[in-house]
Amino acid sequence: MSERLQPGSLLGPGDPSPVGEIEGDEASPFFLVCDHAGNAVPAALKGLGLSAEELERHIAIDRGALAVARLLAERLAAPLVYQRYSRLVIDCNRRPEASDSICVLADGTEVPGNRNLSEADRLARMREILQPYHARIEAALDARLAAGRPTLFVSVHSFTPRLRSRPADRPWELGLCWGEDRRFSDAVLEALEEQERDLRLGRNEPYAVDMEKDYSIPLHAEARKLPYVEFEMRQDLLEGPETAPRWAGRLEKALRRAADSFLGKGTVTS
Repeated sequence: MSERLQPGSLLGPGDPSPVGEIEGDEASPFFLVCDHAGNAVPAALKGLGLSAEELERHIAIDRGALAVARLLAERLAAPLVYQRYSRLVIDCNRRPEASDSICVLADGTEVPGNRNLSEADRLARMREILQPYHARIEAALDARLAAGRPTLFVSVHSFTPRLRSRPADRPWELGLCWGEDRRFSDAVLEALEEQERDLRLGRNEPYAVDMEKDYSIPLHAEARKLPYVEFEMRQDLLEGPETAPRWAGRLEKALRRAADSFLGKGTVTS
């Protein structure tokens, strides 16, 4: 059951906490985040004026990503921090000043609840949803640093195979995304190329990390000089109950192999 909050200017007592968390084992070098895990909308925003169908689309949530992230955290005994609210309320992987931090138009869908927001409205979403999420990640990373534990930062996302606004197929089955630091991403790519010879891999596809607009990787990994990898799994390959375990298994294997080569043999325990 989701933790409930005390009333605020936006979130009420019936709304879930923005931050979901699996504690994991302190000995694990992996630290996982899932920025677009949920599609909750504060009751006060009345579903942003959207249908339930729209709130299940990729514009609102990274479909399938949380199921994989949870299993991956379990397999790696790693901590996981994830966001419960929809990216349409506020995108927790965008800097607050970015133009698409709170979208009025998302892949061809107008978002009525995001029109003509006051500065107070924007600040409430930032203060009650975005900031607690990133503060929890920062606190966990600070604790790992203070304890002298190595950290491999892993960000888990999914992407739609086809956008309405740009109707071209996106053929990659798994993308790895990076910004200025690609050290660990290269190690994971090498492991994937060896173990998944038939997997269509994207290198900074369908996205690259945007160091000016993105938030999680620039703020928590690049700024701290932490090795990292960002996964983007194609959503049509995440449908069905058997897919999450399959993806978690292949990502776990690649991460363990990459960590052994990056940190040294025997660093990652089973």
